[in-house]
Amino acid sequence: MLHAYGSTDKGPLRPINEDCFGIDEHLGFCIVADGMGGHNAGEVAARMAVDAVTDYLRRATLFRSRLCDVRPGPGDPGGASSEPVHVSWPFGFEPSLSDAGNLLRTAVLMANAQVREAAVSVDEYSGMGTTIVVALVHGGRLSVAHVGDSRLYVFGPPLRQLTHDDSWTAMVLATDSDADPALLQHHPMRNALTNVVGVRACTEVHVAEEVLRGGELIMLTTDGVHGVLDEDRVERVLSEGDLRAAPQRLVAAALARGSRDNCTVVVAGPTGG
Repeated sequence: MLHAYGSTDKGPLRPINEDCFGIDEHLGFCIVADGMGGHNAGEVAARMAVDAVTDYLRRATLFRSRLCDVRPGPGDPGGASSEPVHVSWPFGFEPSLSDAGNLLRTAVLMANAQVREAAVSVDEYSGMGTTIVVALVHGGRLSVAHVGDSRLYVFGPPLRQLTHDDSWTAMVLATDSDADPALLQHHPMRNALTNVVGVRACTEVHVAEEVLRGGELIMLTTDGVHGVLDEDRVERVLSEGDLRAAPQRLVAAALARGSRDNCTVVVAGPTGG
């Protein structure tokens, strides 16, 4: 069973916290989302996306039977007290991905449809959207789906970033070999996102998968944290081995380092720490 802990803080300037996270240790998945939009709509988008992905993963018969080998019991999602939902791949099946990878891709696309529907049907939610990163660990394999600039890192050690940002800065660095990362950090477009959940009818969901060696920690963060903490600082905290305390310590470190944004961290691993 995966063990995971999370911490979130609205930070020193934002009136509300538009970050959101979700954890299901039994089914082995974690989610982090960072919402955007006026009239508190970012908070709505992030919560809606996390809830949509969580509900889909919990209710998918394929997830429970093939990936976890768990029979639903009374009171469990998809168990005797509720009608299970059979996976039909409404957005198609990518043969290059595992069933788990396709499940995550479908879940995020379902979330995109729900957030998009709310954004176009409720005036107060117009233009809202959210980043998302969701990780699933099953049978020694890690599957990750992500949109936006929330990240997932694997700590072996060393620390490795498994996701890539859907941001203007990342796009420039990928297409212009002469671009100076230091100068881009001061550009007015540096924080602009090129891909999010809920803004367009179709969004590109990135999926990464790899086999875990065993004993790795997985960290999911919003940009309020990884935007200010260097990897050395993150590695020092994760190296201490206290899984329960690590998220709070990383959030506190980001705030002490001057983060002006909402800050969220989820850390997951094979032991409770």
